[in-house]
Amino acid sequence: MDFSWISDPTALVALATLVVMEVVLGIDNLIFISILTNKLPEHQRSRARRIGIGLALILRLGLLGTIAIIVTLTEPIFTLFGHAFSWRDLILIGGGLFLVWKATKEIHHNVDPTPSDDVFDTAKATMTFGAAITQILLLDLVFSLDSIITAVGMTDVVMIMVIAVVVAVTVMLLAANPLAQFIHNNPTVVMLALGFLLMIGMTLIAEGFGAHVPKGYIYAAMAFSALIEGLNMLSRRAVRRKSAGSAAEPKH
Repeated sequence: MDFSWISDPTALVALATLVVMEVVLGIDNLIFISILTNKLPEHQRSRARRIGIGLALILRLGLLGTIAIIVTLTEPIFTLFGHAFSWRDLILIGGGLFLVWKATKEIHHNVDPTPSDDVFDTAKATMTFGAAITQILLLDLVFSLDSIITAVGMTDVVMIMVIAVVVAVTVMLLAANPLAQFIHNNPTVVMLALGFLLMIGMTLIAEGFGAHVPKGYIYAAMAFSALIEGLNMLSRRAVRRKSAGSAAEPKH
């Protein structure tokens, strides 16, 4: 195992940059896992998150072991309407469509108090542990592929990629339960997170069709939206404190 790159400042900078990028890219995956596992019975949620994130690590490390094949996934396999599609494009489009459908389904379930018997009806079927793991695995594959292709584009040292992936997945593992609990305790955040997933799904579809969307814009929009929601939460908390204080004051 070659660690000669440790003495190379350029390699260390690449490692730090890649770790940050992998952590940021993992946010999408983590939001999806948190929302999905919150639909399970409480005693199954933590285990489902651990399994889902563990699968993400296995997929990423497995893909790193097949870099030669991963690189070929970006080569065109057919052309349609003047655009050359690769296997990566098709995987991103498929994952994006699944994410859009899933987010739309959950939004429909949250805003419709009496769901009807249609394609978005979630009232009849309760999420099972196996179904949750299967859906997590599908999105893990899409996010893992995007993550590894990003890593390959930044460095050709496999050990740097491995370290970045392990660190990112460890951060996901540590943040999973607190994030899921926060989303569960704040219902308005659920809708915001579903909006994020909808936007991420549309971004994956756009990327699959060759329209490059700078990730910085996506995450800046997410951060701004999260900031506004945080201010709303503080405002509601202040109103509740004021109401509680007024109710506690003695009447003359």
